[in-house]
Amino acid sequence: MIAEFENFTLLNIYFPNGQKDEDRLSYKMEFYDQLLNYCEKLREKGKKLIICGDYNTAHNVIDLKNPKANEKYSGFLPIEREWMDKFISYGYVDTFRYIHPEEVKYSWWSYRFKAREKNAGWRLDYFFITKDLLNELKEASILNDVVGSDHCPVSIILQ
Repeated sequence: MIAEFENFTLLNIYFPNGQKDEDRLSYKMEFYDQLLNYCEKLREKGKKLIICGDYNTAHNVIDLKNPKANEKYSGFLPIEREWMDKFISYGYVDTFRYIHPEEVKYSWWSYRFKAREKNAGWRLDYFFITKDLLNELKEASILNDVVGSDHCPVSIILQ
């Protein structure tokens, strides 16, 4: 979903999951690159961007409970994490990590093995913003006490 507002453009996206097979992972990575190209075209037009949704990738070891055990699985593969680094290098800011650089919180838990009860989760849901919105960013939250899905809500507050 894309929504145009006076001061920013919001892109709310469900990113592909790459776990099925190599073709699906390739599709996911192509989707990521096409998104970056699209966002850069919007920025060339002077748009400030908020890009939120389920990115289906945990960026850093702090973003999942068992990084070593998951480093060979889609969602935490080096190629996926490198794309997140690339996205950030283009001037997109992970709002939660910007506000809470060391806080361990997850936004997704498997329905299996009582993962949520054990807080064995992944941070897959993000709000990224362009740097030109940083002065307006007041809070970024993961509402992990909200239940009802395998994901929990994430939010930001802009001034």
